[in-house]
Amino acid sequence: MSVLNVSLFAKGGPMMVVVLILGVLCLLLTIERILFLHRGQIRSTAFINGIKNILAKRRIVEALTVCEETPGPVAAVVKAALLHADDDAEKMRFYVQEAAVVELPALERRLGSIAAIAQVAPLVGLLGTILGLITTFLAFEKDYAPASVLATGMWQALLCLAASLMLAIPAHLAHHFLAGRVRAIVRDVEWAGNEIMKYLLIEYRSIPSGADEAEAVPEKKP
Repeated sequence: MSVLNVSLFAKGGPMMVVVLILGVLCLLLTIERILFLHRGQIRSTAFINGIKNILAKRRIVEALTVCEETPGPVAAVVKAALLHADDDAEKMRFYVQEAAVVELPALERRLGSIAAIAQVAPLVGLLGTILGLITTFLAFEKDYAPASVLATGMWQALLCLAASLMLAIPAHLAHHFLAGRVRAIVRDVEWAGNEIMKYLLIEYRSIPSGADEAEAVPEKKP
């Protein structure tokens, strides 16, 4: 008999419907998180280097435009630093940290729900197993209970437990994978914030204010 046979689902009892609902919900949440984190993760080194090249010409408005057009928390943190490029170190650090506090919770959103599904699924399977055993013992109480009645309870106990484990294992793996992606983005945010602050406080302020205008004026021919 095939494992994917629809009749097996029916033999699993009413808790199989709960397992199915949890499975669909976990799949939707995982797909949404993967797409969201993929959109928010950028090549931080290349992005920061590009911003530095723009700032080297003192074109801070252009750098802000690039940040606004770039998705993700890294660009938001860099933008916060650029908006306060003329402030002192403590004030700039405050606004950078404030931007990070706003952006980072969005990365962890719904991860708790995936973890909860991974933890609850085995309990749902255990409940289905107990219900199946109850059905079996009720059948034992009857005189001359047919084997089919006894088999019904055992099918329910085993199938519901197996289905819950088939859900819990990939749910745990999905949570572990997504949590790793979040940690990677957080590290990028921390690095980008420190790097752009160091550049603005040291190198940017030493660039002459007329650097971009000097490049824009063509040389006069003799």
